[in-house]
Amino acid sequence: MTQTIRLGISTCPNDTFAFHGLLTRAVDWRGLDFAVDLLDIQELNDRLRAGSFDIAKASFHAALQLANEYVVLPSGSALGFGVGPLLLAAQPDTRPCDPDQLTLLPGRDTTAALLFHLFHPDSTRVEQVVFSEIMPRLQAGTADFGACIHEGRFTWQQQGLFLVEDMGTRWEEATKSPLPLGGIVASRQLASETVSAVQQVIHDSLQLALADRAAAIPTMRRYAQEFDDAVLMQHVDLYVNEWTLDLGDVGRKALAELSARTAAVGIGRVGQLEVFAGST
Repeated sequence: MTQTIRLGISTCPNDTFAFHGLLTRAVDWRGLDFAVDLLDIQELNDRLRAGSFDIAKASFHAALQLANEYVVLPSGSALGFGVGPLLLAAQPDTRPCDPDQLTLLPGRDTTAALLFHLFHPDSTRVEQVVFSEIMPRLQAGTADFGACIHEGRFTWQQQGLFLVEDMGTRWEEATKSPLPLGGIVASRQLASETVSAVQQVIHDSLQLALADRAAAIPTMRRYAQEFDDAVLMQHVDLYVNEWTLDLGDVGRKALAELSARTAAVGIGRVGQLEVFAGST
């Protein structure tokens, strides 16, 4: 009997690019079946916590909190230099420093939220919203600051907003490591052979997309917030890199750094991220 894997991935272009081969069955599913949900990253984090998925994309902040239940797969992660969330403002020359100010974050378990709490602890009031609401709320003047992720990283200037800080750059300067944003995690309840097979399917899907980038564009368009193909490919260029194909030693060091810094400041109950030992 074919085993069905409950898979959750985000709608952001780097995920739909990476999983294009799997979603269209252009790669071998290796004897498995996949039931796939494409969701906002905080929805993925919430449903992962509820046990809805066998394999899923998760913010590394959420993965830290679920480290006893899930392992990180070597392929499919988003981490790198110059990839961090941007802290934007509705007005120029302002910084988060007043409890009467309001900062919008794209979900309590996102890496963007983690970085804001690491770098600006107790600085403003915080509201968690879907990432696509952040820039419109800033434009409307109903919030002072917002952590911008996904396609908005390329379009915020067109919206008349102002850069307070690139939180990824701040991380890089402090750690000398790429910033880990999110990765694919697998339930520890799955058999090792099953996790190995899923890891290989994801690796194959990534290789296919990298070999023919244009073929993935229709899949990316179907789920994107931004429909300009050039912006979609900018997103891929930024978030899909050598560490997406395989974390390697540099990626593993970055995860260890994130684990240590999060534990040191006591942001929630977190474990140590473990990377699945199976080979690609």
